[in-house]
Amino acid sequence: MDVTAIVDQEFDTYDEATPVSKLRGAFEDSAQKTLVITRDGEFEGIVARRDVLSSHEKTSRKARSLVRSVPTIEADEDVREAARLMIAGDTRLLPVLEGDDLVGVVRADDLLGHVQPFLSVLDADDVASTDIVSVEPTTTLGKSLATFRTERIQHLPVVSEDDPADVVGIVSLADVLEFVTRELQRSQGGDPNEDMDASSGGHHGGFGAREGESADLLELPVRNVMVETLGTASPNDDLDAVLETMLEFGGSSSIIVDDDGALTGIVTKTDLLESLTWTEEQRLPVQVFGADLMADTNREELAERIEDVTRKFRDMRVFEAKVHFQKHKEQLRGVPLMHVRIRLFTDKGLFVAADEGYGDRHAFSLALNAIERQILEGKTNGKSKKPADQEDLEKVYGWWLSP
Repeated sequence: MDVTAIVDQEFDTYDEATPVSKLRGAFEDSAQKTLVITRDGEFEGIVARRDVLSSHEKTSRKARSLVRSVPTIEADEDVREAARLMIAGDTRLLPVLEGDDLVGVVRADDLLGHVQPFLSVLDADDVASTDIVSVEPTTTLGKSLATFRTERIQHLPVVSEDDPADVVGIVSLADVLEFVTRELQRSQGGDPNEDMDASSGGHHGGFGAREGESADLLELPVRNVMVETLGTASPNDDLDAVLETMLEFGGSSSIIVDDDGALTGIVTKTDLLESLTWTEEQRLPVQVFGADLMADTNREELAERIEDVTRKFRDMRVFEAKVHFQKHKEQLRGVPLMHVRIRLFTDKGLFVAADEGYGDRHAFSLALNAIERQILEGKTNGKSKKPADQEDLEKVYGWWLSP
């Protein structure tokens, strides 16, 4: 699948001599997150919203002081490569060139919307970041900005001071930067360079004591900025549903909570883009429930062994595997009796099998043997997640299915 269908040919460009103040106004007047910059009518680079908001440049400075280069693509580039370039270039917009001519742009939201129906091959748990960094409502904006910088992240769940598993909001780097910039402009009136009296060199208004007001703003608690209406998902939700939640709430991330509503992870649009770059050779999505019960195996070994079995059937594609471990009280020479259930989603249908053995490796081997017997006998337990019409799917989404 190439990006032809999602190339936007109606887009604004700004010359490199455009004042930063005008770029800031363009961001404030629209939902755009990236602006295209040209030089003498030819593509020069992009300026991102966060670049303008976090910039210390005076608003009379020109766009060229903030412009940065990003990868470019052609209209027949495939979607997977477009996602890879967005990640590599740290951009959510790719210019589309024909020769040296800028003919359109591809935006991350359009790309994700285009492939949304096919994201169901993965669950939230497959891509979620579970090593969570969070803040409390009383955390200052200054400390939050420091956390964004040191952790190299752009979203922070806000958790209750009484219970770190209870999410009460979320704050993004853009939220903080936009709030601080807006409040500074409101209280200080403009760019001192723009208020310079040509005859006397004196100022009329302007920023004044900017440093003091900036410090006061950064001491405000994050509750002043956080978004309380959250888009949440469960670990088992398909990624297409997770994206739908983001779109519904107008966010660029979704909080992952368990059945009790406790915070377990976070999924961002960047995570969704990264998932598009995976190939079968790189990763077989394997969800493990009861992973803390594994003493002799790990997720990578489970994936490898499942692939070894299904590789025998060359016309079968595996989209996802789920493995459940459960421990019984019974033991043999100190090794617990384990119950293992495997659910295998393939283009041939859903295969489910369970068995018991002493230790996680033995129990998994027995359950996997049962799966192999089912495949040989063609005994499926239901329809695959993949649409029934294989030929149509390959035409539309061959880039995902191709080996």
